[in-house]
Amino acid sequence: MISVVIPTLNSQAELARSLAALVPGVVEGVVREVIIADGGSQDDTPQIAEAVGARFVRAAKGRGPQLAEGARAAKGDWLLFLHADTVLEHGWYQEAERFIDESARARRPQAAAFRFALDDRGARPRYLEAMVSLRCALLRLPYGDQGLLISRAHYERLGGFRDLPLMEDVDLVRRIGRRDLCFLRSRATTSADRYQRDGYFRRMLRNLSCLTLYFLRVPPRYIVKLYG
Repeated sequence: MISVVIPTLNSQAELARSLAALVPGVVEGVVREVIIADGGSQDDTPQIAEAVGARFVRAAKGRGPQLAEGARAAKGDWLLFLHADTVLEHGWYQEAERFIDESARARRPQAAAFRFALDDRGARPRYLEAMVSLRCALLRLPYGDQGLLISRAHYERLGGFRDLPLMEDVDLVRRIGRRDLCFLRSRATTSADRYQRDGYFRRMLRNLSCLTLYFLRVPPRYIVKLYG
């Protein structure tokens, strides 16, 4: 039913946890396949993919091109795009299956994202989670680290991921539109490493600056220099 597409680049440190969370969905027959779309890893990412039976495809470096290549290789009727450092909450596949069934009954194209969470303790990560929740409620604008579940037919009608060095997730979500985007209750817990490394305030400010520049139509090739 679902093909999971994970873009990787030297992702050995976090990939195993992300893959482990998919196992129950595979066992229950909800996840048909897992595709690792790799941008040229020099670590053990290919070996990890092989060890768990995931399909490994090579793509041009860049999350947009990698996600697009993974989608082309996928065979499922539904696509789940997931970051390598994101771990889905236990039971996620049951909610995803219900969403797919409801979408079929409604006879309308839809997509869904998960609830954002960070694997860190304290007030700062909880504050960031609250801000992301507010952004999603007001703007209906999830980022790629919340995962994206979308039917293959709808994905292809929209033209899929574009060849962008950054903001490929925002670009696709905007084409999906507010009416056809739902938010699931299950959490997608993402690594807080970059926030801990750069500082929560600095990273949040940088992300907001990138989003603002994108809406001001600054080309992503320039925004990526700010993002780092």
